[in-house]
Amino acid sequence: MYDAASLKAEEFISDEEIKETLSFADANKENTALIDKILEKARQRKGLDHREASVLLACEIPEKIQEMFALAEQIKKDYYGNRIVLFAPLYLSNYCVNGCVYCPYHLKNKHIARKKLTQEEIRKEVTALQDMGHKRLAIEAGEDPVNNPIEYILESIRTIYSIKHKNGAIRRVNVNIAATTVENYRKLKEAEIGTYILFQETYHKESYEKLHPTGPKHDYAYHTEAMDRAMEGGIDDVGLGVLFGLEMYRYEFAGLLMHAEHLEAVHGVGPHTISVPRVKRADDIDPSAFDNGISDDIFAKICALIRISVPYTGMIISTRESQAVRERVLPLGVSQISGASRTSVGGYADEEDEEVTSAQFDVSDRRSLDEVVNWLMKLGYLPSFCTACYREGRTGDRFMSLCKNMQILNCCHPNALMTLKEYLEDYANEETRKIGMELIERELEKIPNPKVKKTAYEHIHDISEGRRDFRF
Repeated sequence: MYDAASLKAEEFISDEEIKETLSFADANKENTALIDKILEKARQRKGLDHREASVLLACEIPEKIQEMFALAEQIKKDYYGNRIVLFAPLYLSNYCVNGCVYCPYHLKNKHIARKKLTQEEIRKEVTALQDMGHKRLAIEAGEDPVNNPIEYILESIRTIYSIKHKNGAIRRVNVNIAATTVENYRKLKEAEIGTYILFQETYHKESYEKLHPTGPKHDYAYHTEAMDRAMEGGIDDVGLGVLFGLEMYRYEFAGLLMHAEHLEAVHGVGPHTISVPRVKRADDIDPSAFDNGISDDIFAKICALIRISVPYTGMIISTRESQAVRERVLPLGVSQISGASRTSVGGYADEEDEEVTSAQFDVSDRRSLDEVVNWLMKLGYLPSFCTACYREGRTGDRFMSLCKNMQILNCCHPNALMTLKEYLEDYANEETRKIGMELIERELEKIPNPKVKKTAYEHIHDISEGRRDFRF
């Protein structure tokens, strides 16, 4: 039986409910009266439930799809403005005991170069990332209780936060590691992580078990219930995601929204972020082996409908996607992107290593961080390296309350300007610095609160004089 407030995976992600939802969507995909009613609800910034959103996903009426896209773009502006937060993944280890058939880290892959970073190697990686200008990392590691125990992850987090090179500093470490215990989540919270991220891969239980034939990840319920344990352990910012291409996309879409509804129902806080990766080629993995791949058009529609359905959530798109695809979905709801990513272990400090060591997946957008920052500004976006909310305690329900009331822009916008100013001073090339300074001048004038505007002006001047790390 479907129960959004249940703590059992098969009840809050009910296969029967998803199938009924898809049938309902098929029956109503041309029901313009219902579609208009759903879109009107979305215009009220109330979000949509999984059944309502599934009707829109099934709808193929061109003018209605254009309405969805236009609404997604407006909601994105209302909640997040023109800010795009930048981050980079940091792969600590590719040792893994699981048998995931879509990932080259799987245990049976004997020709991949296995590597685990020492703390000294982590220092080199983080220094390289700081020298690019990054302030926010997402650490990644395969599941291996011998090579990658929680103690190793915690030590690595301490190392990352300790490194201060020139004006560089990593101010927020998000963590993407395997499902674990409440006790371990408490340890991660004590280590002052930002968001705990875990991709479901697929919400279809039968497919999930086939795609994860061996290893601890085979346990569907344990994996799917991880976010509840994380929140029980005190982590109030969690990030969801599915790997589109493994199962039918409409099934995954409904399951993803049901998971968001479950977190709201049980914890009063929905997902801090939702990621939308697609299966990509990597080492011994051929994405054509999975017959559920989605087109760029469908991908764009999914992004737009996530924004409409869960207006408060941050949406992440990685360098799995090309520049063209990223450019297409940025206005439809994406609020965070990775830049200059390396998906192999040790790929930042030794770029040659990136070419010879098997990465987790192929990177489609291989531009430098400065090129990405330059590109975003030319498109009219405000690149942000801000980590202020996390460090000011605006997490969980406190962040959600501000975001749902569309008040987060009162501090996020000036914080973004100040962190961009830091980047321009310390890392940008001449052209990027010129474009950025012109952007900052324009964006400062948009701050409605005179006191905030005055303070932001003063801090930006102070940054020019060598001071760093201001925040509202």
